[in-house]
Amino acid sequence: MSRNANVSSNASLLNAITPMGLGFSRAGLTVGEEAAKMYGVIQYPQKVDIGWLSPLTNLPATMVAIGFQPIDNSALINAISKSITQNRSLADSAKDPLTRQRAEKAAADGEQIMLQIDQNGETVGLMNMVVMPFAHEETLFNRACRRVENTFSMMRCKIRTLAHLQKESYTHLSPLYPAQEPIENVLNKIMPMSTFVGGFPFASSGFNDGTGYYLAKDASGGLIIVDLWRRGGDRTNSNIVVMGIAGVGKSTAVKHIALSEYMKGTKIIFVDPESEYKELTLRLNGDWINAGGGAGGKINPLQIRPAPRDDDDEEHPLYKDEGNGMSDMALHLKNLEIFFNLYIPDLTMMQKAVLKQCLIELYHQFQITWTTDITKLNSVDFPTFSDLHNLISAKEQATQDDIYKELSLLLHDIAHGGDSFLWNSHSTIQTRSRCICLDTHSLQNTSDNIKRTQYFNLLSWCWEQMSQDRNERVLLICDESYLMIDPNVPQSLVFLRNVEKRARKYEASLAIISHSVVDFLAPEVKMYGQALLDIPCIKILMGTDGQNLKETRELYNLTEAEEELLASKKREHALLMIGSKRMHVHFEIPEYKFAYMGAAGGR
Repeated sequence: MSRNANVSSNASLLNAITPMGLGFSRAGLTVGEEAAKMYGVIQYPQKVDIGWLSPLTNLPATMVAIGFQPIDNSALINAISKSITQNRSLADSAKDPLTRQRAEKAAADGEQIMLQIDQNGETVGLMNMVVMPFAHEETLFNRACRRVENTFSMMRCKIRTLAHLQKESYTHLSPLYPAQEPIENVLNKIMPMSTFVGGFPFASSGFNDGTGYYLAKDASGGLIIVDLWRRGGDRTNSNIVVMGIAGVGKSTAVKHIALSEYMKGTKIIFVDPESEYKELTLRLNGDWINAGGGAGGKINPLQIRPAPRDDDDEEHPLYKDEGNGMSDMALHLKNLEIFFNLYIPDLTMMQKAVLKQCLIELYHQFQITWTTDITKLNSVDFPTFSDLHNLISAKEQATQDDIYKELSLLLHDIAHGGDSFLWNSHSTIQTRSRCICLDTHSLQNTSDNIKRTQYFNLLSWCWEQMSQDRNERVLLICDESYLMIDPNVPQSLVFLRNVEKRARKYEASLAIISHSVVDFLAPEVKMYGQALLDIPCIKILMGTDGQNLKETRELYNLTEAEEELLASKKREHALLMIGSKRMHVHFEIPEYKFAYMGAAGGR
């Protein structure tokens, strides 16, 4: 084809892809009917996280162009070396503390960069970034400009309007033109290649804490990388709540999280009413314990456990109104009040008072007083329910008092009858690993009050494990948490709520797993049950319907799209809330993890 041959143009295509007109002013431009403004980044943060460019390049109604050009390292090293020498001299001669501090910081940063370039072989280059917010209405345009300015400021980047360079910067932004030298002269800043490249992973989608592990994928296929123990901003604790009807993948998601935490060194404790975690525990060489009456799973409710203390100026972790002056024995008597309320809901006030007196007298018989150091006692040093029943029976015979007679009858089952296999024994539970499963499946055919009472008894033991070492991360996973709910005994939920509130002080986390939020929002327990669903900073809401969907929508202020996601009840899909951020996620779990999970609970 001849060089001089005429090439016809497609006028319709040109009209479709080109604006109606372009206009430039000192500090803005118009592109067709859109108002726009060109900003340039003139300063970057000294320290950044992986994916740091993501919030800057994904602003709505905004276009961003980034340029990077590698440069010769040797010339840069010489320049940095001279700069370090100058800053050291300035720091030594400066009389002003602020000037000296800034010079020392600049010299230290220069030394770190030079080490990274010279000894680690880091490639560096010149980076520039231009940003253009746009909108067709003045109100929307001003809002877009403020969003850009605020977002870059929060990321510790300094931007300015490219006055008198709006045309050049628009040309620089356009993919149809090469980089513009006037813009590069103003905006080019030295940047290590690793910092530049590290800013882009997951920039288009996903979520990244910078540390942690893979949790799921978002709706666009971006990876969700979560560090459960990260604090800061709107994430004040490491607690989790998982809700969803049967069959949507709750158990699989929870096992996935538990395995990831276990691999990071976290101690895992399952409270398992459905035997869903037995295979997982055994495959990790963990401790599977039959906590429904097994010989090695007995927890004596009358054994006083050392109560953890917060700082002197704070309240006790489990009993908000009791202060710090109460002894271990006094605090344990509070636990026993809840225990007996759950086990025998019909106890009268007089029976409760007499029972408390008998408990105090029983402890005194075993040389345990208000001031006894509990940590020096063994499990066999504490009384059992046989001892308590014998004491009450002796008092009945001595006094012929009807209250002692009633208590003797009410406590016969727990001391000598069908319930004695659960609680009338010294504690035999022992653990040796970082994965513990307290299996209560054998309680399924017992009454609700037996289940709730044992669940509370187990939780008391679990709290001891969570709080005994502030340097050990412990994740307690309470499956079927609705078993803790008793409208007649809200104190059990108070206990659970306060464990959830105080767990962060002991580097611990509580995971609440259940089918329905409705169980926690009954009028009798809503004051405490709603807190259990609100406090966790990580919430995983899976498929649901009916009244539960309605309550979930009101509780978490769901949008229509979020409500439709839950109503679809699509397996392995969930609404994930991390602090204030909300995402539609898909739990695509690596195949190797299924080899550990087993068949219980489904896949």
